[in-house]
Amino acid sequence: MKMSEEAVEEISVLSAIYCEKDEFELIEESAETGIAYRICTVIETADKKTPLSLIFRLSPEYPHTLPDVTVNSSELSRKRCQELRTMILNKARTLPCEPMVHALVTWIRQNSSVVIATSPCLDGRYTSNSHSEGTWVVLLHLDHMRSRAKYIKLIEKWTLELGLTGRLFVGKPILILLQGAKESIKEYIQLQRTVKVDVDSSGKRCKERMMSVLCEMPLPEDFHKLSSFEIKEPLSLEDLKKEFDIAGSLKLYQEFVPSLLNPGWSVQILQLRMS
Repeated sequence: MKMSEEAVEEISVLSAIYCEKDEFELIEESAETGIAYRICTVIETADKKTPLSLIFRLSPEYPHTLPDVTVNSSELSRKRCQELRTMILNKARTLPCEPMVHALVTWIRQNSSVVIATSPCLDGRYTSNSHSEGTWVVLLHLDHMRSRAKYIKLIEKWTLELGLTGRLFVGKPILILLQGAKESIKEYIQLQRTVKVDVDSSGKRCKERMMSVLCEMPLPEDFHKLSSFEIKEPLSLEDLKKEFDIAGSLKLYQEFVPSLLNPGWSVQILQLRMS
C-alpha cells in the first residue's frame, strides 16, 4: 500500500523547512510499514538551548491514523522523554485527520514552557518570543488566487500554527503582511513556496510559483505591533492604502505598492535619484 499523496507532500515540505545539516533525515520507507524520519530541533530558553530528536513513524494509512513518535535528548532524562512523547501523542489526537507533523513540531517548540516547568534538566523562564532577533515583519506579493476560499483557509491555518499576526489584503494586488518571530516567518515562506496551495488553469493542485518577498526585516520602532491575523477583502486601491495606514505600515505601502501597480515606477524613481 502506497503512502498518501498528502503524506509524501508533507515530507517534501518538512525537508524544505528543516534544511540545515542533520535537521531532517529519512530513516525508512516501506510500502508495508510506511515511512519513518527524524527531525532535529531545539527548545530555547532565556539562557539555554535543549536539542530534541523526534522520530516520526507514519503508517500507510496516515494521516487517517495518528503518527507514532520517539523522543530523545542529551539534556533530558529517559522518563522526561517518555512524558514528552505522551504529550505529543495527546496533542495529535486533538488535530484533524490531515498531515500534522509540522503542527506538532511547531506546537512543542511554542509550548516549551510546559517542558521547562516539569523538567529538572531545564532552567530559566520561558517567553513567547525566545528569539534574540525580536519581532520581524515581512510583506509578500501573490500573483493570483484561483481557489480563493481554500487558499485563504490554508494561510489562516499556517499563521495560527506559527503564531504569526498580520493582514491578508485580497484585491489587486494581493498582499500578505506578517509579523512574528524570524524563524516562524522563515517557516511560513517555506510553506508558501513548497505546498500545493492553489489550482492551475486546468483545476489541478499546484504550488505557488509567483510569490515574491517584497521586504523582510526587523519590525521598525514606528510600526504598530499587530495582535491578530485578519482577512481584508475585497479591497479597492483606496481601501488598501487605508488598511495599511490602520495597520501602522503605511511606509510599506508607499515604498512597494506603486511599483506593483506600475512596473515602470521603480525605474523612474531610480532614474530620478541618479540624475
